[in-house]
Amino acid sequence: MTTEHQTTVGKTCFYQGEGHTQPLFRIEPGIPCRQAREQASELMGCVRDLTLSGVMDENPQLVWASHYLSGLAKALMDDAELGMKG
Repeated sequence: MTTEHQTTVGKTCFYQGEGHTQPLFRIEPGIPCRQAREQASELMGCVRDLTLSGVMDENPQLVWASHYLSGLAKALMDDAELGMKG
């Protein structure tokens, strides 16, 4: 399978809660892996900015936003990796 046809498999979830038992969101299958990786990179740039602003401004809401965005970025990367192995 060429890189152009590799897509996310839709198996990766971001879990929340004690023991990570509550799935908050799941990556959809069929997203081109290259696009998923590019979006994850964009999200991580936002995470960096939000984290810095949240810490400097002592704004926990920004830190929590960066936490959720980093979870989404990780899920995208993990699911793209599964799609590239298949």
